[in-house]
Amino acid sequence: MRPRRRVARWEFFAYALILAAIALWPTPVDRAGAGMLMKALKELHRRGMPGWIDYAFVESASNVLLFVPLGLLVVWILGRRYWWTGGVAGMLLSALIELAQLVFLPDRYPTLLDVAANTAGAALGGVLTLLLLTLRKPVPNPRPRRTL
Repeated sequence: MRPRRRVARWEFFAYALILAAIALWPTPVDRAGAGMLMKALKELHRRGMPGWIDYAFVESASNVLLFVPLGLLVVWILGRRYWWTGGVAGMLLSALIELAQLVFLPDRYPTLLDVAANTAGAALGGVLTLLLLTLRKPVPNPRPRRTL
C-alpha cells in the first residue's frame, strides 16, 4: 500500500472518532456557544452582512463542512475510480447518525436537512479529491528499471 493511503487511513480513523464525538454527544454541541453566535450574527448584520446568513444557514454550512473530510478521505483511500463513494458514504453515515440521535439521544434534533447537508459535504469532498488526484502529476519511480 502506498504510504499516502496508509496515512489517509489513520487520518480517517482520527476523523471518525471526532465525528462520532460530535454527532453522538448527548446534547447539541452548539448549545454552549449559540448565544455568542447569535450576538455575532446580529453585529455582522448590523455591519451589512446579508440577512439570509442566519443561525440556520451557519448550522447547515457547518454540517456541510463537517463532512467534507469524510468524502475526501474515502476517495483518497479508494482512488479516483471510486470518486462517487464519498457522497454515498456521507449519506449512509449521516442517516445512521440521525437515526441514532432519534432513537438514543432525546436532546438531539435529527432532521433530513442534516442528512442532505452532510451528504452534500461528503460529495463535495469526494469531487475535490477527484480533481486533486486528476490534476496531480504522477510521482516518478525512484528505483531505476532493470533491463535484461
